[in-house]
Amino acid sequence: MHAKARPADFIQPYGKLPKGGLSNIAAADLRPLSYVVLALVGEGGASAHDLARMVRQGAPVYWDGAVSKVYAEPKRLAGLGYLDARPAPGLTRQRTLYGLTDTGRTALTRRLAEPAPFPRIKNEAHLRLLAGDMIGDAAIVESFRAMRPELDRLEALVDAMDTQAANVPHRARYLHLNHAYARRLVKLHRDWIDEIECELGQRSERSLRP
Repeated sequence: MHAKARPADFIQPYGKLPKGGLSNIAAADLRPLSYVVLALVGEGGASAHDLARMVRQGAPVYWDGAVSKVYAEPKRLAGLGYLDARPAPGLTRQRTLYGLTDTGRTALTRRLAEPAPFPRIKNEAHLRLLAGDMIGDAAIVESFRAMRPELDRLEALVDAMDTQAANVPHRARYLHLNHAYARRLVKLHRDWIDEIECELGQRSERSLRP
């Protein structure tokens, strides 16, 4: 997920915060998705369409959420003073470009400076092992083997995103580290499938022998 660079004065002020600034805004105003949007806007700016495209591309390995929510979030953040906006010409019609305000930049950098938590996990594959006694070894092995084509696609996606990192030179070295993590994640699942095949596949074959 990458944001394109632009001149520092690309975005004009959209609105002002009430007196007291960030301290007077409830923490509930910023959701996990809010920080994703602020980070993608970054110093380069982006339209809602740009943000949705970047989230959609990186979702399989970085942020699995509803892309439809991304379209509304920058407008909401602009209304709260975290982003500013300006109209700009598009290919077929006028579009809105968003950039960080000082308040948005402060909120984002404060959040990113906090201790990084372990990534949230919603792993459906592990359910096959959690309840493995209910479906049998052969079914587990075949189910996990079916993941390999998806891993091939994810690996190709990560390679493509890593190549695109050159388009945002101010973020390139950080993005390369992100993509190195994604590659290790793909390899972890390949190794996991190999281990399952080795352990359960042999047992399944033995159980089928006369």
